[in-house]
Amino acid sequence: MTSRRPVPFIAGAVVTVALVAAAVLVMLPSREPGPRPAFQLPVACDETWILTTYPGHDNFDIDFFPAKGKTWGRPILASYAGEVVEAGVNGTLGERTPDNPDGPFGTGAGYWVKIDHGGLWTTQYLHMLEPPMVSEGQQVQQGQQLGKIGSTGKSGAPHLHYEQRAAGAKMEAYFAGLPSGITTDDREYSVRRTSANCVPAD
Repeated sequence: MTSRRPVPFIAGAVVTVALVAAAVLVMLPSREPGPRPAFQLPVACDETWILTTYPGHDNFDIDFFPAKGKTWGRPILASYAGEVVEAGVNGTLGERTPDNPDGPFGTGAGYWVKIDHGGLWTTQYLHMLEPPMVSEGQQVQQGQQLGKIGSTGKSGAPHLHYEQRAAGAKMEAYFAGLPSGITTDDREYSVRRTSANCVPAD
């Protein structure tokens, strides 16, 4: 004779499983980003830069080139205060330097930094000339120097590749409360912007 569990036991088990699943969902962190931080251009105060993109670059990615003067070694500044969560080498460095600008390409971002600004907002700074001037776990202030512009990683010329992300998704970058104008990568185009990343005097 086959025995069967009473129906109330099965119903109770289903309710218990449902309650446990609901509790797990409540404990999961929200993936909705908070308000956008007041990001500034990641370059020196009052300098004018050319922000550009091209087909295959990926939507919202920005390459920074100075409107005048040399590019190699220019300071890269934090767009906003936060915590450094990545700092080091992504991919391979390659051999492009100021003395050997046409050397072999590397792969990936080369020397780079990623900053967590809270509210699920992050920024990324790629292709630095030298090892970053900050380290993982370090708190940085808006306008603090992170490194120098170079051409490490998969980079054809010295520039700063920059991204703003919300909950991991790339977003159109805003600077001083205004959209950058770099959106899709369906064509090659550029805009000019002047930095307001000015650190108040003590």
